[in-house]
Amino acid sequence: MKSGNTKNVGRKKELPMLSEILINSLSNEKDGVTDAEAILNAMIIKAKKGDVKAADFVFGYGYGKPKQTTDTNITSTEPLVIIRTEPKAE
Repeated sequence: MKSGNTKNVGRKKELPMLSEILINSLSNEKDGVTDAEAILNAMIIKAKKGDVKAADFVFGYGYGKPKQTTDTNITSTEPLVIIRTEPKAE
């Protein structure tokens, strides 16, 4: 079975590239400062005032986020038991 409306369904085939739109939008300049620089300066000001999310953003993109570490050591004193299961034979 098919639905009645099959025209203009789904995503359009030709969408503008989001990265190009962002580059064009953020490169607008006013008083010698681009919009991207103005946004970054605003985030820095918020971070200096104690906004933790703004500080995380500034440091995260400025220095890179630290890699998450996981502890793979077994600290239990109990013996490790491995249970092997096999499929039932019918």
